[in-house]
Amino acid sequence: MSEASVVGFESEPRREAEARTYRKVTMRIVPFLFICYLAAYLDRVNVGFAKLQMLRELNFSETIYGFGAGIFFLGYVLFEVPSNVIMHRVGARLWIARIMITWGVISGSMVFVHTPMAFYILRFLLGVAEAGFIPGVLLYLTYWYPANRRGRITAIFLTAIPMASIFGGPLSGWILNAVSGAQGLSGWQWLFLVETIPSLILGAVTLLYLDDRVASAKWLHDDERRLIAENIAREEKEKEGQGHTHMSAAFGSGRVWLLGLIYFCIASGIYIISFWLPTLIKRTGVSDPLQIGLLTALPYIAAIVCMIAVNNHADHVRERRWHTLVPCWVTAAGLILTALAGHNTPLAMVGLILATAGASTAQSSFWTFPAAFLGGAAAAAGIALVNSLGNIGGFTSTFLVGWMTDLTGSTSASLYLFAALLAIGGALILTIPARLVNK
Repeated sequence: MSEASVVGFESEPRREAEARTYRKVTMRIVPFLFICYLAAYLDRVNVGFAKLQMLRELNFSETIYGFGAGIFFLGYVLFEVPSNVIMHRVGARLWIARIMITWGVISGSMVFVHTPMAFYILRFLLGVAEAGFIPGVLLYLTYWYPANRRGRITAIFLTAIPMASIFGGPLSGWILNAVSGAQGLSGWQWLFLVETIPSLILGAVTLLYLDDRVASAKWLHDDERRLIAENIAREEKEKEGQGHTHMSAAFGSGRVWLLGLIYFCIASGIYIISFWLPTLIKRTGVSDPLQIGLLTALPYIAAIVCMIAVNNHADHVRERRWHTLVPCWVTAAGLILTALAGHNTPLAMVGLILATAGASTAQSSFWTFPAAFLGGAAAAAGIALVNSLGNIGGFTSTFLVGWMTDLTGSTSASLYLFAALLAIGGALILTIPARLVNK
């Protein structure tokens, strides 16, 4: 950097310097993390499309599928906190690469499933392999962005979930239709093989591309690194003064456990949609896998627009609670409308659009909460703990929907149950003091 450019940089108003620096950071790390999460989520939920052929071919019941889909979260929950603590110590570059490569190998191994036990074991191991990725990235963002910039960035990162379904839904439907029987493999087996390739490639690229911390980012100038470091240090100092940086602050704080309970409710809605959306559409009378795949894209397009718009507004007005509560209640209304729609596909799609957009927006808004008052080791453990508690909702929701569907012959009862849970989760948000999270 030339002397003139340094002087120019330092003489600019700080606001302009910050805006330019954070644009540079965002363009460097957010698109890459977004693509990594897109691959991760595709590997996690493509079982929802594989189910359209797999259950019939392997003679699995809805309960077997629900338990297998959900047991992923048991492995995830057990190893999530240790994984995030390790990442905080060894660095994001090595640890995120490890996560991606191991989950890619295990996801591809799903092609060998022929029995319920093999299905359960591989889904559990997939959860173990992927544990720590989401909380690890959320922790990683706290190394770069202060709280007042983190909401929009978190939302952009988490739009990988709907984006994976926008592209993954039609792709999965096409694979099930087009290559079924090729080389002696069923469509669902090709689905796992094809969709695991991006994770393996991106895992290797992570080792070369990602920086562990701001200090090691050679693509930033000295003044840019110093500006980011000052912002983060100022925020960490405030958290230290409140005793929110030690690991004990995560496990000993009632607010962290409350956040885990709220996220349990939100995650239940997220994973009902993620694992059951193709089935819910099919039950309205749509039978072609490609058509189902195309229809799954619609709710997720709405989700992307809502996630970014709502979190942009939340960052602008510095209000977090109502920007999370309202989407929770919209999700509940969408699930109820879907249950009431029966075989009316257009009405069911309206309900699914509301539920998907609401749940996705609630999730992205929610993740500004723990990082707003936890720092250092407490943030590493606390974010992972909240995500672990929430992902118990992933197991509970996927298993209960499968079990209740076999029991009643309909998905309606389970949709009403989890609509009530989302309404309760939204109400609990108001018990969190606004001063803690409205930053």
